[in-house]
Amino acid sequence: MKVTYIHHSGFLVETKRFYYLFDYESGALPAMDRKKPIFVLSSHSHADHYNPETFSLLSAMGMQQVQAVLSDDIAVPAGVNTLQVAPGKEYTLGEKQRLTTFLSTDLGVAFLLEDDGALIYHAGDLNDWVWDEETPEYNRQMTENYHRQIALLAETLQHRVIDTAFVVLDPRQEADYDRGLLHFLAYIPVKAVYPMHYWDDPGIIDKFIKQHPRYSFEIQHTEKR
Repeated sequence: MKVTYIHHSGFLVETKRFYYLFDYESGALPAMDRKKPIFVLSSHSHADHYNPETFSLLSAMGMQQVQAVLSDDIAVPAGVNTLQVAPGKEYTLGEKQRLTTFLSTDLGVAFLLEDDGALIYHAGDLNDWVWDEETPEYNRQMTENYHRQIALLAETLQHRVIDTAFVVLDPRQEADYDRGLLHFLAYIPVKAVYPMHYWDDPGIIDKFIKQHPRYSFEIQHTEKR
């Protein structure tokens, strides 16, 4: 499995059979095998997670087999083979390809994708969005909602290990920047975690590793690969 960081929450994952483009919104795409099928997965309609021009960009690159997998808050793009997905559902994408969705704590879904036994998780905006300016009740409910979805993810895995995960690490949360990722790491077995959604502040990854060195093996520094 090859992982290419693009920008913000956008990643390209290449497996033996497919490409998976997650939450692309901007940035240069690497050269790809034009005959290899590509799945474009977008977790929700926010502009920092979905760009409707993605499909014309892939067409200009000569990609011949493009399948969109879009959260159901995103309008179906004209002329694109599209599967709209809702939270809390399971889908079969193809042979040895399964997709499970989880309810975001913001908008849309998070993805757990299985491709021929390999497990890939993309959180979208599923995170423990605690903010100083919000009320204690809001923050308490947010944390409960996030923990509920992570518990559902753990239940879905049934002790299997995620190979690659893309998880929010947002410096705008200041002292609470690490809440979501720490809870994820505490409850979800995972080999490699790529922090995302850090708004062009990759130093937040170094900060996390320095403050939580026990997770230095799992955390992949997207800007240093």
